[in-house]
Amino acid sequence: MPPAATVRTQVPVPLRFHDGYTVTARVITFAGLVDGREHLALALGAADRPVPLVRPHSECLTGDVFGSERCDCGPQLREAAERIATAGGYLLYLRQEGRGIGLYAKLDAYALQDTGLDTYEANLALGHDADARDYTVAAQMLGALGVDRVALLSNNPDKADQLTRLGVTVAERIPTGVHLSPANAGYLATKARRAAHTLHLAR
Repeated sequence: MPPAATVRTQVPVPLRFHDGYTVTARVITFAGLVDGREHLALALGAADRPVPLVRPHSECLTGDVFGSERCDCGPQLREAAERIATAGGYLLYLRQEGRGIGLYAKLDAYALQDTGLDTYEANLALGHDADARDYTVAAQMLGALGVDRVALLSNNPDKADQLTRLGVTVAERIPTGVHLSPANAGYLATKARRAAHTLHLAR
């Protein structure tokens, strides 16, 4: 089990997405997270349900903020906000850009992808792990919120495996939608092929 974290601040924040969807989140900050970064939990809907719907979402400046179609992060964030607000639960916004390698390194990886490497090969070519994300802080955040059992909104089996090892019971794993575009088709196919993401792509 990871060391305990505590809730630091809670404040209501109205959210508005590019398509006009609005919802108010209770944004929660924490003390004692093992990596010292400023991760957030967004409580949406009736978050205190016995088995809340939870999505650990890794920060993606290019997708979440600028609407890049090289990935599916922005659409997944938008989908998660509405689904969690409807079901009740938490969106964990984790500051681990580029699957944990950082923003500049992610853009370096994009440059390598433009020469023919896939997203995992590019990270490895830069001397990083193919996926360097560690969900210890997610488990700490859930612990601070009094949550030890979740319905996990994710296509990524590694999230479920890591949370389980960290003492969080994943009662159910619920896939997100497939947000396919011409710009991200290869990226999504690579995630399905190399990391067993639950993505049913048309052949």
